[in-house]
Amino acid sequence: MATDYQEPTYGNWRKPVSPGIGKLGLAGTLILMVGMIIVTLLAMASLMVALFGAVVLAVVMLPLVIQDVHGRTALQSLTARFSWWSGRSQGWHLYRSGPLSVVPHGVCRLPGLLAQSRLVEGRDSYGRPFALVMIPSTKHYTVVFDCNAEGAALVDQTQIDTWVSHWGQWLASLAYEPGLVAASVTIETAPDSGTRLREEIHAHTDPNAPELARAALEEIVWNYPVGSARVSTRVAVTYAALPQIGGKRRDQEAMVREIGMRIPGLISGLSMTGAGSARPMTAEQLARAVRIAYDPDAQSTIEAAEGQELRWDDAGPVSSQESWDHYVHDSGHSITWGMSEAPRGEVLSNVMTGLVAPHHDIARKRVTFLYRPHDPASATRIVERDRRDTRFRLDGSTAAARNEIDVIKSDQSALEEARGAGVTRFTILVTATVRSSDELPVAAAAIDTLSAPARLRLRRMYGSQASAFAAALPLGIVLPHHLQVPALVRESL
Repeated sequence: MATDYQEPTYGNWRKPVSPGIGKLGLAGTLILMVGMIIVTLLAMASLMVALFGAVVLAVVMLPLVIQDVHGRTALQSLTARFSWWSGRSQGWHLYRSGPLSVVPHGVCRLPGLLAQSRLVEGRDSYGRPFALVMIPSTKHYTVVFDCNAEGAALVDQTQIDTWVSHWGQWLASLAYEPGLVAASVTIETAPDSGTRLREEIHAHTDPNAPELARAALEEIVWNYPVGSARVSTRVAVTYAALPQIGGKRRDQEAMVREIGMRIPGLISGLSMTGAGSARPMTAEQLARAVRIAYDPDAQSTIEAAEGQELRWDDAGPVSSQESWDHYVHDSGHSITWGMSEAPRGEVLSNVMTGLVAPHHDIARKRVTFLYRPHDPASATRIVERDRRDTRFRLDGSTAAARNEIDVIKSDQSALEEARGAGVTRFTILVTATVRSSDELPVAAAAIDTLSAPARLRLRRMYGSQASAFAAALPLGIVLPHHLQVPALVRESL
């Protein structure tokens, strides 16, 4: 039958820009203007001193003007390299835990940004147990949902469009959640050990069944998991400790009670997004997932010991070592990439299918979408400021055509926000984990191949592989809250 249906497209992602001259941000423009004023004043006293000042100004401005293909300035690259050298000289790239380490009580705590994290248990309004990951340095509490995503195979395109629409509505609704600071979606693919299938069949096999039937089931148990992959989807929602009426922040018990009342509403919103049956993860489930992420070879042992308790203090690696371009943790070798540019133009709903699907050259692959919803008041301020900044950059330069498109996109964003649309900042982290260092080049080539159909520009997180690896886990790490660089300099340079 003929139909007039047209598959919808998606796009108009805007990366906020700061006002400035050419490629300079706000801080770079201010430095240039102040330097020119100083040079002008020096010229009134001595021409030679003014010439020397102009040379100094040119040397200072040169690292701010030079940029790579990802838009990163030479000053940012030099700062990252210096920070890496400084941390490495102090041994910050090494981590040792366990009975023979200096870690108190001989436990295997998580390294880096998760070193002070704690796991708190509670029950939601339906009486279901759930775990909260608390990070004391930022006063953040994160609840993680384990979803049985339905997938798009053999599903009508209209149904997929409905899922995408409800997903957008769910993200927009997060802006009205009091105290919510971030959300993330983690899609992890890993080899299936067959433990769950084996336990399920053995638990439901009738001992009086015919020999042929039992033999057929036993063959299925040993043959089906070979070459198969398990796809796990987890949604993490992060809240900040809200102040009470008296001005003091809510304590741990109050936050557990507050978030427990909101869990049913969050799960209800996910039910129409294609996430399937979502349920909050317990402390045991979350500790097992993190333990396997840091030690992939322990997957079979942990899954076989289903009834054995695993504490949060033992979920970390025994040993880890961060290098400039990769991260070694127990039995895994990982590389993490970050998105430097979203897809240009318009894309279809299946643009990320290849990136999140299992790949035979990568033992474990984790794709994490990080979201930071803005409340309606800040959303209006952001789109209007971006609209002014794009018009300021429309100065007749050589990139005038792209600047004109930026103005059109910023106007459309402001118009859609005025009509009630939400504003959400997002990025993507991709982690590839293999079992030996020899497999790292192959995994890196595979990610480069997968990012092209997704129309993403990925940049390897040089000098911060350990932090990026932890941020890609569904544990609620909000990276901007852990940075030491002032926000003005970070956004404008």
